[in-house]
Amino acid sequence: MTDTILIHVRFNNDGTVLEIQERPTSLTPDQWFKKLTEKAANHFQALTGGRGVFRLSPDEVTALKAAVLQ
Repeated sequence: MTDTILIHVRFNNDGTVLEIQERPTSLTPDQWFKKLTEKAANHFQALTGGRGVFRLSPDEVTALKAAVLQ
């Protein structure tokens, strides 16, 4: 079975990102969310209460973070 990393997202009432996990320190929460949605939108699941989650493999998370650092 493949490991899955859950990247939890919490949104403000205005739609901006309040908190997001696995965020590189060089990016704001909104910038990291935008990068993830550009590359992995099909892995995002909206939840109730202004929350959502990305379900990605460890390799996908590593690749996304590496792309940010380039």
